[in-house]
Amino acid sequence: MNNEAEEASHQKQGRDLTEGSIPIHLVVFAWPMFLGSLLQTMYTIINGYWVGRYLGTRALAVITVSMPAMFVLTTLAFGITMAASILVSQAYGAKDWGRLRRVVQNGTVLTVCIATLCLVVALVSIRIILLAMNTPPNVLPTALDYMRIFLWTLPPVFLIFLFSSMLRGIGDSRTPLIFQSVGLLLTAILDPLLMFGWLGFPRLGLNGTAVATVFSNVCCVLMLIVYLHVKKSVVAPNWRQLKADMEMTWLMVRIGVPSMLQNGMISLAVTVITSLVNTFGEKATAAFGAAMRIDSFAFLPALTMGMAVAILSGQNIGAAKFDRVKQSFRWGLIISGSATLAMGIYMAVDARHLMQVLSSDPQVIVLGVGYLKIVPLSYVLLAALFTSNGVINGAGHTLFTAFSTFIALWLVRIPLAYYLAEHLRSLEGIWYAMVVGFATGLIVSLIYYYSGLWKRPVGQRRRFQVDGGILDGRSSPSLAVSTHPVHETPDNDLHL
Repeated sequence: MNNEAEEASHQKQGRDLTEGSIPIHLVVFAWPMFLGSLLQTMYTIINGYWVGRYLGTRALAVITVSMPAMFVLTTLAFGITMAASILVSQAYGAKDWGRLRRVVQNGTVLTVCIATLCLVVALVSIRIILLAMNTPPNVLPTALDYMRIFLWTLPPVFLIFLFSSMLRGIGDSRTPLIFQSVGLLLTAILDPLLMFGWLGFPRLGLNGTAVATVFSNVCCVLMLIVYLHVKKSVVAPNWRQLKADMEMTWLMVRIGVPSMLQNGMISLAVTVITSLVNTFGEKATAAFGAAMRIDSFAFLPALTMGMAVAILSGQNIGAAKFDRVKQSFRWGLIISGSATLAMGIYMAVDARHLMQVLSSDPQVIVLGVGYLKIVPLSYVLLAALFTSNGVINGAGHTLFTAFSTFIALWLVRIPLAYYLAEHLRSLEGIWYAMVVGFATGLIVSLIYYYSGLWKRPVGQRRRFQVDGGILDGRSSPSLAVSTHPVHETPDNDLHL
């Protein structure tokens, strides 16, 4: 009876995605994530407006070179949160609450340790990182001052990523939206106050945005932790009994490390592309940064639908309901593909007006328009790629998505970008290389999806042979979980 009460309580906290209409689940689950990403993008554009319009092109270039550096430094956080999200969703779908709690405890320990390590390493090496990116000499001193403040946001951001991912793993995408909105609102209010010294605040210039971000993220993570404990959430860690058990830690490493490598490759590719763009001058760097802020709207539907497909797939793979996973893939393609194509067309048609929002420099506007007329239209390919990878990641096969990312980025996009940039002597060659990279990644991902290898979840190989039986979508939940993962190499997503 107590077990039934516990199950009812845990299911009430989240959203059971193993039953009901799949398109409705996808839309309802993805919508808060889309709004959250939209708010984040809007904040980035507003911040870019303040910086670009009132602090100048150099300040905007500082923000641009700082972005890929932060991507590199947050790679480890994405790996752990990806592993936690996958394992939480599978345990929730299988109704294995003990396993779910183990994921929460281990994920928290790993995140705290990695966040601390990243902060220390970053503070020591940030100058080397910026120099390696060919940061223009006139931008470097300001970028160093900015990053030495901004880096302190790493620990709270890592924990926000973790708790938000685990909440989404149990089907709750609304709570992360609420706390993300509070954090962004606080940052948006503090930015101009600290940049320009309004209302008695100190005038910190560009560094004011860094201080505002750090303060807001600290407040946000503290509020989120309090909320989880007040609600007695199944994903609230027990701080007094925090410890890592080797079995679960190893499983999280198996899933998380390939995801870290994948995001590391993406982050490093952003850095390399930015470095290549930097060779065309300060205005090219500013245009690239502004255009990326704008075109991030175009791939938001693809990004959020891919996340929704991953969580829905994870829960249904945990329950061994593979037909629902295939339906999730098909509906994800339809929904995200349509929305992404529509937004890409709009970006290409209205490119000049959109660039004028972030810059008044005619040359920056022209260079940014060239990007917006090429890259956003290709995001329909990215929509299909994120959907396919969502299913694969939902099964925990992150090693394969890391492999496909390596092919698309480092065997195709980066070499092609350098080749075209050298022979065309223009930025357009870099933009076309990005499009070819998207297409390559999609082809590789679809081959793996249609092979069906994702049907065997990483770390739960024995689940399909419990007591000599074969599980399907109608199997008893008690058969759907093995608490003895097999430690072996699996068969076996940021964006540039």
